[in-house]
Amino acid sequence: MPAESGKKLFVGPRFRRIRQQLGLSQTQIAEGLGISPSYVNLIERNQRPVTAQILLRLAETYDLDLRDLATADEDRFFAELNEIFSDPLFRQIDVPKQELRDLAELCPGVTHALQRLYAAYTEARQGETLAAAQMADRDVGTRFEANPVERVRELIEANRNYFPELEQAAENLRDELNVPAESLYAALVARLREKHSIQTRIMPVDVMRETLRRFDRHRRQLLISELVDPPGRAFQLAFQLGLGECAQAMETIIGRAGPLDDAPRRLFRITLGNYFAAAVMMPYPAFLAAAEALNYDIHVLAQRFNSGFEQVCHRLTTLQRPNARGIPFFLLRVDNAGNVSKRFSSGTFPFSKFGGTCPLWNVHSTFDTPDRLLKQVIELSDGTRYFSIAQMVRRPVAPHPLPQPRFAIGLGCEIRHAARLTYAAGMDLEKTEGTPIGVNCRLCERENCAQRAEPPITRTLILDETTRRVSSFAFSNAREL
Repeated sequence: MPAESGKKLFVGPRFRRIRQQLGLSQTQIAEGLGISPSYVNLIERNQRPVTAQILLRLAETYDLDLRDLATADEDRFFAELNEIFSDPLFRQIDVPKQELRDLAELCPGVTHALQRLYAAYTEARQGETLAAAQMADRDVGTRFEANPVERVRELIEANRNYFPELEQAAENLRDELNVPAESLYAALVARLREKHSIQTRIMPVDVMRETLRRFDRHRRQLLISELVDPPGRAFQLAFQLGLGECAQAMETIIGRAGPLDDAPRRLFRITLGNYFAAAVMMPYPAFLAAAEALNYDIHVLAQRFNSGFEQVCHRLTTLQRPNARGIPFFLLRVDNAGNVSKRFSSGTFPFSKFGGTCPLWNVHSTFDTPDRLLKQVIELSDGTRYFSIAQMVRRPVAPHPLPQPRFAIGLGCEIRHAARLTYAAGMDLEKTEGTPIGVNCRLCERENCAQRAEPPITRTLILDETTRRVSSFAFSNAREL
């Protein structure tokens, strides 16, 4: 993070967050930086700027990447607050955008609390059941916990989709196995057998039916369906090893999340197991070095690490190690009905937590071109530009006559990083016109969009039986207050 000469840098809340993540008191970090505790206190209260010398000392003393003080979290928090306060619930409250940005930067804990409250309110408002609404009224925190998927997504975002304990454990395991990618499956089979007395068996689909992996505790057998492809088989073995060999590390990570209900706790453990499995298949140092050398060519990376397209894309979003970061990617997985089943962002892309995605984003077009990788420059209404690629992937095949599961994977980054991607080679990124998209229809205020599915909640709907527009919805130019 550059510290320009003569420019005062006030990063109090972010400085405090880093100190707390390091587990240090103000006195302890003051000793490490060679300044007084009172000066640290003033920095954290934004009453004193941080000098370039202190920033460099902070990075050297605690082995930090100065990008930890960047505004990715604040941008994400601001996007969440902007979405929440666009709801008609707040139409009588005129909250300036700058106040929302100040809140996101100075009070991230309050932003987090507001997001949880709004999530609980939204679920109750949608009227899933009377009992759900009553539970929300009685205990908002408990109601939010009842949605384990959103809770775990929130925990992943809080950790920036990076878990150093699991990364180190995965690297240690690969060092012990000492085998190339094409021999990893056999090595994992041997590891499970010799260290955990677990036998691996590939089973016929008529035995496994709809199950792809099952661990038989009594017989000490790991059963994997024949429908799972080779990269998937190695992944499932690594997942099983992770649950056994990294149980303590996982419990430590889960413990840092605070009190959790049983469902989000279990889902978080499964998520951490999946994270470990990917880290075993694609060890951090080797994978990052290959990604940089290959200009993030996903198909070549998949071949080199004997992994699938989706596995590689997901792994790219986790390259957030201090002083060894990759491009901060965001990822989306969506089905052909527009349902989002996976989303990760290590950058600033403002995913909507309470709606779908924009149909103008070509991630949806991949179902029409299943064998092609599509690329696109997209531009949000605030002028922010991103570069994205998208491709359809097929999950483990389903026996006839069941429908074959298909998903689209969208991977992108801020336009300033795109020149490092092989997919942007030969493109004039500055002159390439971006496709105007919105976060989703309910938050997008772009007019005359033929793909619009609903009017923006920030504008008044105009109904006129004498006119038919390109868009099904016309709305006023003035924002509702």
